[in-house]
Amino acid sequence: MIIIREFKIGDEAELWSVFYTSIHQVCSNNYSEEQIQAWAPADLDQAIWVKKMQSLKPYVAIDGRKIVGYADLQIDGKIDHFFVHGDHQGQGVGNRLMNKILKVGVNKDRLYSEVSHTAKPFYEKNGFTVTKVQKVTMRAVELTNSLMERCSSRN
Repeated sequence: MIIIREFKIGDEAELWSVFYTSIHQVCSNNYSEEQIQAWAPADLDQAIWVKKMQSLKPYVAIDGRKIVGYADLQIDGKIDHFFVHGDHQGQGVGNRLMNKILKVGVNKDRLYSEVSHTAKPFYEKNGFTVTKVQKVTMRAVELTNSLMERCSSRN
């Protein structure tokens, strides 16, 4: 059974595994190897990762004792990170996380995220629309994604 809880100090290493496997196993269908390596390099400085996760304070999806996904919602309505472990795709983890985000963000006028090609259908299914296709540069490599938003006083 998947439960959603708040981030705890010490979750960072498992969250890295979720991020890394999601990108390397799932997003590789839509991005080149060079883009995947730039987005989620195996040698990323873990101190940078720890700082990022502690600043995001994501909601964490747990299956048994294992972290299988995470997503955050920032004060301005931005979903900065939303990832499901590569081995746990299609098991309802993303739906549980999105339900949590929508519940927490219900009073926000706008929820938005910079969404990969891979995640775009999932976001569309959850009421988000593309407002802009954009190019981003990560570690000197260009990738495209979509700025998507869901506007409503009752997200």
